[in-house]
Amino acid sequence: MTEYTVTGSFKAREGWQAFETGIEAPNEDVAEERAYAEFGSRHNLKRTQIEVEEVAA
Repeated sequence: MTEYTVTGSFKAREGWQAFETGIEAPNEDVAEERAYAEFGSRHNLKRTQIEVEEVAA
């Protein structure tokens, strides 16, 4: 599997908070889905509160 860097922002109390995280996945689509799942569970967010801007290998 490849390490992908997912960048974007999520809705926080003070506004939008930028993030950049490394996720190991077989392709870019799976990496993006795992980013939604990770930030949603960690910060109790819905998908509409997370904006993924870029997925790069």
